[in-house]
Amino acid sequence: MRARPKEKNTAIGGSVSQDRYELLAKRLEVDATVDPDPFRRKVILISGAAYAVMFGLLAALALLIFFGISWSYSRHSTVNMIRLGLFAIVMAPVFFVVLRMFFMRLPPPEGRSLNRQEAPNLFAVLDKMRKRLKGPPIHHVVIDDEYNAAIFQRPRWGLFGGHTNYLILGLPYMLSTTPKEMLAVVGHEYGHLCGNHGKVTAWVYRQRRTFGALYNQIADNAETNWINTGMASMLAKFMLYYNAHTFVLSRQNEYEADRTATELVGASANASGLIRGALLGRWIDQEFWPTLFKQANTAAKPVFMPYTAMRTAFKASYSQWATKERLSEAMSERSGVHDTHPALRDRLDAMEREAALPDVVEVTAADALLGTSAKTLIAEFDQAWWEKEKKDWNSHFQYVTRSKTRLNELTGQALSDLKLHDLQELAMLSAEFATPGSAKSVLEHLLRQPGGPFPKAAYRYGCLLLEEGNAGGLEHLRSAADADRSLTESVSRAGYTYLYKNRSEESAQQWWEEIMPAEADVE
Repeated sequence: MRARPKEKNTAIGGSVSQDRYELLAKRLEVDATVDPDPFRRKVILISGAAYAVMFGLLAALALLIFFGISWSYSRHSTVNMIRLGLFAIVMAPVFFVVLRMFFMRLPPPEGRSLNRQEAPNLFAVLDKMRKRLKGPPIHHVVIDDEYNAAIFQRPRWGLFGGHTNYLILGLPYMLSTTPKEMLAVVGHEYGHLCGNHGKVTAWVYRQRRTFGALYNQIADNAETNWINTGMASMLAKFMLYYNAHTFVLSRQNEYEADRTATELVGASANASGLIRGALLGRWIDQEFWPTLFKQANTAAKPVFMPYTAMRTAFKASYSQWATKERLSEAMSERSGVHDTHPALRDRLDAMEREAALPDVVEVTAADALLGTSAKTLIAEFDQAWWEKEKKDWNSHFQYVTRSKTRLNELTGQALSDLKLHDLQELAMLSAEFATPGSAKSVLEHLLRQPGGPFPKAAYRYGCLLLEEGNAGGLEHLRSAADADRSLTESVSRAGYTYLYKNRSEESAQQWWEEIMPAEADVE
């Protein structure tokens, strides 16, 4: 797990205290465990109340306008007509903003659509799953570039429902997992649509996602006019309580969906897929993509394209990502109150399965279910990736080439003979391209020179010390942030990561809160 500071959850209003939400969610989890049936009824009532409030607001606005017109018409007064006009000018936009919320459309998921003719094996498996679970149809299958698989419901008529169901399959995911493991994830997501945990609670689960997406759209447009600002402010207060209650019920539904997946493929395949996803997904972020982009330091074009290389790379690197240490780290994580999916340990415990390293994949889901289309998709995704990255890749390659040439020029001169601006340039280039030992000596020499402060050099030097395990680097980071506020976020993250790994999450969070206020002053 990559250490990171606690982030604000925009779905509960952003400005609302995260502590308040977390305390409420944790208390409600206890309530749901001690007395589940009354809690479930309470959540259903709150979800229904959300609709009642929205419809009530719309009806109230319509009645105000109607009675205003009736009253003005009955008085036959020019003054009253003027008042009505002013009233309509103010209230009509509010009415239409609220009405628009009911029919707000969500964009379809991005990705490459896949039809039945291109992947008959995949669609045959999906047909069998639907028949067995007696669920709704999957209207579209979309392949994207994420290491994930999910089902997305796009409401046709906003809050009135009429959903279009999209199955989203990440090509990297299909190139890494077995057909059964992939079907377990799809079955888990599909289980939410089938309502194996009850049609009403399945409705709550879906509406939580819809309400969250609609609220985020409203919040994104909050500054466009005073009406949107007011609506976003009112909804933010409600969403804290709504999300806390529906979160707990949704968390329970996740376990139900896991049981659906187990019924489809068995506990072994389900557990193996969860473990593989946790370990390999992290390795892809931490190792695969960084290693690929490192090629830009030495080559004008990648030696290997990412999606072509994935199947082989995932298998060849098995001993790197499938380790007891990585498994232990994944199992040490605890379930939070922002992601409805429980932690890996809790999901395995619920399945009564022990944590074990997954086997090497011999036949991937892509090979078995996409057939010849797998090769076509890989070529398409590689081409699209290169078209997107080519400009930045070439710019970086040219930058590195120029920088290393300049570094060689400056390294050939004695430090004492360099002018201050050349010494600063050498320090930055050394920190980026030279060995840590060489970079440290240049940075130390620069930091002793008059004419400072040198905040960027202090930041680089502090990072090098922390990489060695020397906590003295924190003071250099702090001085860098004090001298150059543009470094605040980088300083905060570097110190947070070190403290999270070497001391505790509390000390890391304290560091973050001490450093970040400086950024707020600038804004």
